[in-house]
Amino acid sequence: MTDAAMPPVQPQVARREERIGLLLVFLSALVWSFGGAIARFLETPDSWTVVFWRSLWAAVFLIGFMMLRDGVRGTLKLFRDMGLPGVAVAACFAIASTSFIVAIAHTTVANVVLMQAGVPLIAALLAFLLFRERVAPATWAAIAAVICGVAIMVSESFDGSVSPIGDGLAVLIAFAFSIATVITRRYSHVRMTPATCLGTIFAASFAATQAGGFAVSGYDMTWLFAFGALNLGLGLACFATGARLIPAAFTALLGTFETLLSPVWVWLFHGEIPSTRTLLGGAVIFTALLVHIALEFQRMSRPQRAGVTGLPSPN
Repeated sequence: MTDAAMPPVQPQVARREERIGLLLVFLSALVWSFGGAIARFLETPDSWTVVFWRSLWAAVFLIGFMMLRDGVRGTLKLFRDMGLPGVAVAACFAIASTSFIVAIAHTTVANVVLMQAGVPLIAALLAFLLFRERVAPATWAAIAAVICGVAIMVSESFDGSVSPIGDGLAVLIAFAFSIATVITRRYSHVRMTPATCLGTIFAASFAATQAGGFAVSGYDMTWLFAFGALNLGLGLACFATGARLIPAAFTALLGTFETLLSPVWVWLFHGEIPSTRTLLGGAVIFTALLVHIALEFQRMSRPQRAGVTGLPSPN
């Protein structure tokens, strides 16, 4: 092969990897979108029992995935290298995944997933408050819209329409994921797969101390396996593999499919219809997110300026 034939090969490889990344991230959003619908099939009344088995199956899947991909030594090295930032991300993930199970026992799936749509913008706000990262004016406007949208959705708990526990936990989930996002951005060596695997171990360990029992029916165990290994574990494996191959803006855009599809599956399979205020507040949050993503794509097409969110300022 001549030197002149070499240059076209690299762009083809890059484009192929990007297409694979896009497909994997989309599949992760699709898989995750079934979480609420699967939870509604479960008959086990104890949320902590659900958390235990879901987290355990997810941990088993993720450990198997890492050992298959990286080997035993490579897997151990991944856990060692993530350090304290990885442990912090694991704690955030444990809080979020546990809160999700308890939250959907008290509120609609739509309430939970629509609040999660604001995570990228809440992360930008936290990065400003904690690290003084500059935030573009348009992002500030989007953050304000997210706050308004969340306020509209949470207002249902003030008049007794829904449990304040459910909405409170939905907000907690959004903040836990936002904190994990900020940590991952600040400490780029943190690998998502081992950190979240550790998070499932944390969640299972804590749930084991709270659960009234571990015995479930064969019917429930089948759904719990799907809930943990496939919905949580497989979704995370696809995301962790694909997100490294595409720009963050594409990842955020494809992630919106989870927000869109989750309420649809619950409606189709279980007839759960979101309230008017959930739809209104969710529409505000979702619109703000899409505008933010559009601006990110616009920013990507321009020369980068130091000091704007996500870019370090010069020393």
